[in-house]
Amino acid sequence: MSLSKFESMLKTNEVYFFDAVEFETIIEHYLNIGKQSLAKKAVQLGLEQHPSSIQLKLMKVEILIFEDELHEAIKMLSNIEAVEPHNDEVFIQKAIILSKKKQHTEAIAILKESLQYIEDPSDIWSMIGMEYLYLDDFENARLNFAKCIEVDYEDYSSLYNIVYCFDMEDSHEDAIKFLNSYLDKNPYCEVAWHQLGRQYFELGMFKEALTAFDYAVLIDDSFIGGYLEKAKSLEELKRYEEAIENYLVTLELDDPTAYAYIRIGECYEKLENTQTAIHFYKKAVHEDPLLDRGWILLTNACYNQGNYQKALYYINKAIHIDEANVLYWRRYGDINLKLNFYEESVKAFRTCLSLGDREIEIYVALADILLFLGEFNEALKILIQAKKTYKEFAEIEYRLCGLFMILGKEEYSVTHLNNALAIDFEYHTIVKELYPSVFENKRIQKIISSYDKAVK
Repeated sequence: MSLSKFESMLKTNEVYFFDAVEFETIIEHYLNIGKQSLAKKAVQLGLEQHPSSIQLKLMKVEILIFEDELHEAIKMLSNIEAVEPHNDEVFIQKAIILSKKKQHTEAIAILKESLQYIEDPSDIWSMIGMEYLYLDDFENARLNFAKCIEVDYEDYSSLYNIVYCFDMEDSHEDAIKFLNSYLDKNPYCEVAWHQLGRQYFELGMFKEALTAFDYAVLIDDSFIGGYLEKAKSLEELKRYEEAIENYLVTLELDDPTAYAYIRIGECYEKLENTQTAIHFYKKAVHEDPLLDRGWILLTNACYNQGNYQKALYYINKAIHIDEANVLYWRRYGDINLKLNFYEESVKAFRTCLSLGDREIEIYVALADILLFLGEFNEALKILIQAKKTYKEFAEIEYRLCGLFMILGKEEYSVTHLNNALAIDFEYHTIVKELYPSVFENKRIQKIISSYDKAVK
């Protein structure tokens, strides 16, 4: 009633009288729905009608803090504190200001001081816990959130924060002990069972995790998070059909997600049902066209089927979304090789190098393609570049032997051949495969024969 009356007043520009409590209700409503300007207007009118109302002044302080008018907020708090030095809200707002200024230790001190004047300390403990989180002091944060739980076992926000602290400390065993103790007192809490399952999952205890998630969804059969985690545990246990069933439940409970479609597709791939996997990957990219993971999974599935043309289409989609992903460029290079698009493969592997991918496979693949294209000097440059990182690698030495011989630098060729044979004699067949004319060279044959006799 007072809300509609207030909004009517704003439309007509008439001034109606409201008592202070009505103004508080109106302001709180607007703050809760995020209508900051209307809350501000209500505070202004409220203080005009009730200039001595401490609560309305505190609400103005809250708005000033939200708008980062911290200096003005501090001035108002000082005036309020002079009238009511032990007002719990004054302590809270002072702490919020200190927190916004990243003075978390000082905020904690203020909040601790306020505890002696407050009847219900739960909110203060929670705020202290959050300040300790900002300081990465997870132990003290956890201890304060634990106090909230002792007072209210259904304070799930504090429960999540406690588990978060354990996670940040990598104390999964301690988290399990805590959650089991909590469940002894509150056994029908699906949130706690879900968190317990997560801890077991982190430790690779997938059977125990599955049991915990089973309890979570038994207590609440619409608990989507429980079904998702249960499905992931079933995947780890290689029970893929059951995992699919649980992912499908999540699609029935809520709007479909690309994540669920992808997980279903991956399960079908593990069941060697690639066609059905592709069907679900397509659903995933339809649901979220910017999900590059969906496109790369489609790429890989088609590549494994030998459908390189489709794989090329899908890898282009993935690269368009994430041009800096070296794994995508590698796959792009491989696909173009299969399609005999050698110039595109060169572009792909050069891009990998420019993005910082210095794996020997990239250098070797690029050098071999350039050799095939007759770009011997370019191939040589790539191998010399590779040798700076991979100093004693037969894969590079044999190729340098072949290229130097082709380029008429026989002594260099022989030097690299000797290096290569000393590193890995068996691999010398790569010269015959890549450089048949070099392999037939009498001097090369003689050196290889000498090593062969020495090895035997």
